[in-house]
Amino acid sequence: MAEVSPQWQLKPSVQPPAWVVQAVQNYAPDLSGEIAAQLLWQRGVCDPETLVGFLDSQRYQPASPMAFGEEMRWAVNRLLLARDRGEKVAIWGDFDADGITATSVLWEGLGQFFPQHEQLTYHIPNRLTESHGLNERGIAQLHQQGYQLIVTCDTGSTNLAEMQQLQALGIDLIVTDHHTLLPERPPVVAIINPRSLPDTHPLFHLSGVAVAYKLVEALYEALPEGPQQPVEHLLDLVAIGLIADLVALQRDCRYLAQQGIERLQRHVQPNATNVACRPGVKRLLELCKRSGDRPTDISFGLGPRINAVSRIQGDASFCVELLTSRDGQRCQQLALETELANARRKALQRDVQQQAEEKLQQLDLSTTYAIVLAEPQWPAGVLGLVAGQIAQTYGRPTILLSTDAAVPAPVLGEEIATVSAADPPMARGSARSVNQIDLYQLVNSQAHLLHRFGGHPFAAGLSLPVENIPLFAAGLNRQLGQQLSEGGGLALAPVVEADLQVQVADLGRDLFRELKLLEPCGMGNPVPKLLIQNCWFRNPFNANIRDSKGGKVRYIKTEFELWDKSVQAGFPGIWWGHYVDELPSGHCDVVVELDFNAYKKRYEARLQAVRPVASEQSGLQNWLNLDIRDWRDRTIDASPEALDKVVQIAQCPTSWGQLRRWLQPALVENSPVALCWPGSDAVAKPDGEASASALVWKQLVGIAKYLSRTECQIPLQKLQAALEISDRAFVMGLQALMSVGFAIASEGDYLEISGPKPSESSEQSQEAAIVRFLNAVEEDRFHRRYFATVPLATIQAMVARNELDAIAPIEAMQELRSHCIASRLIRD
Repeated sequence: MAEVSPQWQLKPSVQPPAWVVQAVQNYAPDLSGEIAAQLLWQRGVCDPETLVGFLDSQRYQPASPMAFGEEMRWAVNRLLLARDRGEKVAIWGDFDADGITATSVLWEGLGQFFPQHEQLTYHIPNRLTESHGLNERGIAQLHQQGYQLIVTCDTGSTNLAEMQQLQALGIDLIVTDHHTLLPERPPVVAIINPRSLPDTHPLFHLSGVAVAYKLVEALYEALPEGPQQPVEHLLDLVAIGLIADLVALQRDCRYLAQQGIERLQRHVQPNATNVACRPGVKRLLELCKRSGDRPTDISFGLGPRINAVSRIQGDASFCVELLTSRDGQRCQQLALETELANARRKALQRDVQQQAEEKLQQLDLSTTYAIVLAEPQWPAGVLGLVAGQIAQTYGRPTILLSTDAAVPAPVLGEEIATVSAADPPMARGSARSVNQIDLYQLVNSQAHLLHRFGGHPFAAGLSLPVENIPLFAAGLNRQLGQQLSEGGGLALAPVVEADLQVQVADLGRDLFRELKLLEPCGMGNPVPKLLIQNCWFRNPFNANIRDSKGGKVRYIKTEFELWDKSVQAGFPGIWWGHYVDELPSGHCDVVVELDFNAYKKRYEARLQAVRPVASEQSGLQNWLNLDIRDWRDRTIDASPEALDKVVQIAQCPTSWGQLRRWLQPALVENSPVALCWPGSDAVAKPDGEASASALVWKQLVGIAKYLSRTECQIPLQKLQAALEISDRAFVMGLQALMSVGFAIASEGDYLEISGPKPSESSEQSQEAAIVRFLNAVEEDRFHRRYFATVPLATIQAMVARNELDAIAPIEAMQELRSHCIASRLIRD
């Protein structure tokens, strides 16, 4: 597969007027305000009224719900009529986070006027067996149960056939939605949709939950004496749906998100007296170790967990109960179920990502403009997430399809039928766009090949006969290739864009507080990206995340320290979804987001992009010039002053890649380095090698039992260092512990071990896991014997080679070693 080189762009620096800096300082008098002022000016917040409302939600004047005009009046009047007549009302929601929170807002808001479960109910479609929007079967069930009015939320704007069905059955329909409108007004009582407003209107960007809130707000204004709780109590739910749905956080959207986050954070404040009303939200925040005061607590915490339920289970109806129930014990149970669904989602997403990457290696991106990949049994619930990752990485619209659809395939987005359902096997999937390419129009150009399709310019869902996939892929490629050849500003290369250039020394509390003035960030107001040039990484470490029951979730994160010449101590950072070996070993440029880790109580750099600096890209001369001294099998008699200037490596490596990482500090600081690990005398006689690996296993089990008994946690690196084993052996050791009944959970850099309990694994499986660990420890010893005696000239030559080439010899040794283990012919 051809390599894709992203384009790095730094936004031009601007000097805002003094009054903008002064306005920022009014809200942060102990800060300079210059950085926040520059960002605000760059983003078009350029007049005093807009600036004050942007920084202070209390001084923003939100639009009235009656800005929707007659449609809102018709909706309120029909609800009042239903209330007076005692009619049964059904809420028809959607299964994503915006739809779930919108349903919850209507359930609580309308529940102030209609008795819940008696006169009011809700329906959430099943993601895996139904589609977004109204459907014939659900309507028939509600009609049979005597419902006379349906109120949709986050869906329904284009379901013309179902609207006609409702009209024939005598059921009235109120649509609240924010998706695409039909060319002509449909036969409904009211349709409240911000798409009907000018794109400059402050309500234009409302998501489904915010539209639902506006309806409840209008009903409250019509009957001010009826509600038992203030309408503002719904704002925490509104913030969750707004931020999770990735709408532009501008004007009223920003105001509602700000107000909602202020209410959301009260759920975890110990002295708050009014937060017990949402024990489910409180428990979700605890499970994802978030405080609720940041938009990232929603986008990385609450939102993915709510979305995961339908992705994994299909039916997400219980999420409404989770968000609205006052029963703490019930919410505890539902929150744990949600957490496990999210853990399962991560594992499935990682599996699909790995399989998709393997398929990508067979493509030539020089002739591939749109990526289309298909595989039997890919779980449909995570295809959109993986398609988005691939699109961002490779700068191409991406469509992922599962060819194992057993039912007529539902799709994501607003549906349009293009051909009738057919008997041939169907594929269903998700599409994501990038670089301003209109995905909706692109896929629609191949509508003649599709069964069902719908969406918007950046995301879509579709289904088609499996036999049409090659024609579909070829048609997309031809259509997009033609668009690119015509110009118009379209490009395929991914773009890495940074807002500001800083040094590592700038990272920390003051910069974080200044950037936080721009929150909530999201679409239309992205998290500021910080460019740091000529920096390097130290002490990288990665591990698999584990779920709340200790189960392995194959989702990697790499933690590290970020250094440059401006600091005497590294700044902590994290790179989600990547391995240690993906970090450059020398000087590099990075783009990061500055974040606060509420669990670890520290500021962190979240790595977004990295590239070697020009000198690193052009060659490895620095490695060739590195002063490496061989102090193995030698008594060190140098003076303390001389030793201070030498980087000493006391632990014997197990691979060339590991050694290069250990040499990196000396490389970037241009310091001599001494190899001080045990030499030939210490490892010349490997007598009792098998018993030595067995002792390591006994030591690991002993530590695990101690940690379980004392309920203590241990740093990952500390445990690995105590065992003196490689990353690979360490992972296998943890797997062996779990096979014999220990439960292991990862809490940041720390491990929590409990047990052992009776294992569900067979004795054969337990023995196999232990043997794999013992073999890995033996391989570590084999590699260390190699590095104990390898000539210094070989070391100097190998570390100066390309990393992939440098690792190859040790992989060859591993293959030979495995063969020797199998034949029991291991000798000195």
